[in-house]
Amino acid sequence: MKKSKEPSAKSVGQKGKNKIIRSILLVLCSMLYALCIALCVEAKVYIDISSPAFKKLPIAIQEFSGPSGKEISNIIRDDLEFTGLFLYIDRNAYLENPSQPFNPKNWTPIGVEAIVKGSVQEGKELSVTVSLYEVFEGKEIFKKEYKAEKEFIRPLSHAIANDIYYTLTGETGIFRSRISFVAEDKDKIGIYIMDWDGNRITNMGLKGNIILPPRWSRDGTKLIYSAERNRQWGIYLLYFKNMSERKVFSAKGTNIVGDFLPEGNDITLSSSKDGTPDLYIMNLNNNQIIKLTSSYGIEVSPAVSPDGKYIAFVSDRGGSPQIYTMRRDGSDRRRITFEGSYNTSPSWSPKGDRIVFVGRRGTNQIFTVRPDGSGLTQLTTVRNNEEPSFSPDGMYITFSSDRNRIRGIYIMRANGESQKRITPKNLRASGPRWSPN
Repeated sequence: MKKSKEPSAKSVGQKGKNKIIRSILLVLCSMLYALCIALCVEAKVYIDISSPAFKKLPIAIQEFSGPSGKEISNIIRDDLEFTGLFLYIDRNAYLENPSQPFNPKNWTPIGVEAIVKGSVQEGKELSVTVSLYEVFEGKEIFKKEYKAEKEFIRPLSHAIANDIYYTLTGETGIFRSRISFVAEDKDKIGIYIMDWDGNRITNMGLKGNIILPPRWSRDGTKLIYSAERNRQWGIYLLYFKNMSERKVFSAKGTNIVGDFLPEGNDITLSSSKDGTPDLYIMNLNNNQIIKLTSSYGIEVSPAVSPDGKYIAFVSDRGGSPQIYTMRRDGSDRRRITFEGSYNTSPSWSPKGDRIVFVGRRGTNQIFTVRPDGSGLTQLTTVRNNEEPSFSPDGMYITFSSDRNRIRGIYIMRANGESQKRITPKNLRASGPRWSPN
């Protein structure tokens, strides 16, 4: 059998603990900083992403000068291209060399509307200066200097892409976000975290006989997850700040965590401690538990809306697993899926206007629906696709799929376009969850 050339995830022992903390805090606390260089321009939106009739913006990204210039500019290109908002013009068509000053006359003939130029200086750290030019008005509309340690070249590049994206669209990009997931590591299941594009895969060192997909806190500083250890199901909380883990709930039967509520001190969960699985809200400070449902059927997968007012969940009270919603206090329960005999794994969009879920149509596929049950849309068709989660801007969805024999993590645009695998082909991975920032 031909050995895969793709990188595999590596476990991180005690020696690598500090590196994990630094990497996480880099994303959470903006250690990678940007310094404006005396440039003030009037805010203008060049791409209206809310318009269904928008056209792709032709953009040129010149290779940055310096030893790491090519790598950085290529990462920026890949980030912007995946959005589907930009038409990247190949470098072979450029009439202007990277070392030449910007001249709009060099770009108009090839239809370019925006140009990115940059330079890289390397010492103890990377220092990158980036400029963005608009061709029609012939002016520089953005300029910043970025600094970071060399090992954080990818987060630095993603930060640049984020700022370019914001300058041209007026919206915050997702290029510094991360995705958590679970993967097999020898005889155990572990929790991993990676960049949104599948790079910098980190094994968090958290294992169990079974670990279910973790959920992020709304501020991105914690993960909560369910694990079966020593023949007992428990719910555990991981603090990124000091990489400490604590058990927050355990009872007889199965105990499966849902989401954090917006305030950050409460979580939803499903527990069979009283018989069949019912839904609860638990306060993490005092461990107080409030029961939301009481049914002879199975009620699982509680997902909290962005405003914290509603909970989507799965119940078979109607005879088969379907998606329902209810208010935070358990009232006003409504069924929202009626097509298919098996629907599960709901997750809200950041704006609360869509719910993504898994529906069985021969095989398991990804669908979206409005909270009132209208607008059902199928996004996937090939093999089994499960465990969907929206990106923090609602423009993309991550999910797992077995379409290439070994289950892996994929991403796609929220309309189902540009589906691609982002985990290595030799890593069996599932349960992706996009970070909130």
